[in-house]
Amino acid sequence: MFDNLQDRLGSILNGLTGRGALSEADVSAALREVRRALLEADVALEVVRNFTDRVREKAVGAAVLKSIKPGQMVVKIVHDELVEMLGSEGVGVDLNAAAPVVIMMVGLQGSGKTTTTGKIAKRLTDRERKKVLMASLDTRRPAAQEQLRQLGVQTGIDVLPVIVGQSPTDIASRAVQAAKLGGHDVVILDTAGRTHIDEPLMVEMADIKKNAKPHEILLVADALTGQDAVNLARNFDERVGITGLVLTRMDGDGRGGAALSMRAVTGKPIKLIGVGEKMSELEEFHPRRIADRILGMGDIVSLVEKAAENIDAEKAAAMAAKMAKGKFDLDDLADQLRQMQKMGGMGGIMGLMPGMSGMKDKMAAAGLNDKLFGRQIAIIQSMTKAERANPDILKHSRKKRIAAGSGTDAAEINKLLKMHRQMADMMKAMGGKKGGGMMKQMMGGLAGKMGLGGLGGMGGMGGMPDLSSLDPKQLEALAKQAEAAGLKPPPGLGGLGGLPGMGGGLPGLGGAKLPGLGGLPGLPKKK
Repeated sequence: MFDNLQDRLGSILNGLTGRGALSEADVSAALREVRRALLEADVALEVVRNFTDRVREKAVGAAVLKSIKPGQMVVKIVHDELVEMLGSEGVGVDLNAAAPVVIMMVGLQGSGKTTTTGKIAKRLTDRERKKVLMASLDTRRPAAQEQLRQLGVQTGIDVLPVIVGQSPTDIASRAVQAAKLGGHDVVILDTAGRTHIDEPLMVEMADIKKNAKPHEILLVADALTGQDAVNLARNFDERVGITGLVLTRMDGDGRGGAALSMRAVTGKPIKLIGVGEKMSELEEFHPRRIADRILGMGDIVSLVEKAAENIDAEKAAAMAAKMAKGKFDLDDLADQLRQMQKMGGMGGIMGLMPGMSGMKDKMAAAGLNDKLFGRQIAIIQSMTKAERANPDILKHSRKKRIAAGSGTDAAEINKLLKMHRQMADMMKAMGGKKGGGMMKQMMGGLAGKMGLGGLGGMGGMGGMPDLSSLDPKQLEALAKQAEAAGLKPPPGLGGLGGLPGMGGGLPGLGGAKLPGLGGLPGLPKKK
């Protein structure tokens, strides 16, 4: 979503950081480019004007710290203002009210209200352990009520039965009553939309609000709509009064301006973002993390959270036990590749790693895309159990059979075997007796650097805390400590030996207590 804006702002700010001193003319020239980049990204003009004015005010004559170059100071100011524009703190869906808490979904037709209703219901059920009732108030769009019923079947969440001929306000009243009788904690009202804002729509929304007395009114907006999304948000806020925004299609190739503008114009927080078609692909909106991504600083906290959600704890513990003995077979490699696929593939992981966002295009050009994982898994699945456990028995005739079974060739099989051999050697060195517990030493050293104490009393593979049990604020503090300790990612592809398909693997991906960050200890120190 923010790729174009990220590239533009990245090149502008990189030009500033290389200089020893900055004049007012330098800052003005850079801000002119920033202004142009934001306008091209479809950010509203008034928002861009306020943003650049605030940055100029702080950047010109800013007290520059001795340890920081003036250019870096400007980058910090731009980052802070970007966070301010997006809303300084992430705000979740508010459920602090007497049950059943009523959430009303509003928005234009085609913005994704019904799907988002299902996603929020699933999220509240899975994460908050709430009993949710969904109700469709859309009596105009053909099959709208049937769509919500199907989503209810798919997610196992209760949906209010349809009574033909009822008005939206009557359905809203019946839904609240049914939720009270059924002991539901939350009731989500999926209202009707129009192709554009009109008076009957606003009157209907106001009537539903009056009847159902919703605690939350969430405006669902398509992130690809650009400038018009700002007028939409303003109109709904003035007439109905929204409490928050949900942006859909954040995984699209839009320019991201709507996300930056809507929060600034309405003053209402963006609470959730839809990042894919699946029912699980809904994320909380964290302004600081989004600002970090836009400025190419990565988002290590989201990467850890994503890993904690997707990695099977039992498999991770079994893998850790094998690694401690220095064992690593092709089944283990296949598990790691599948885990990386679940976490969004190579592109998704790279986009969240600091300084790595620019590598995605280079990797794609080199043919290192997510299809590579699929081919590698297909090769492993075309082997027998004995071959997966002991790859040394693979001779020419066996490789020929595997190539035919997986639709690949001998060269790709050899690359996979070479990668596995390198990873297995690394496991032996780290976990075996020869290495003298190298893994423990590395992890212990890292823990010490980050102010996490020694090896004693810290579960997992020799010294890292269980990141999956920390809350987001602790994770953020941890990420900052890591950065302060000089744990920056390597500058080029040469440092990517730890990724599958690049001559190495992500050995720690399956490692207990350190989901997703197994490669960190090997990263070079800051010069």
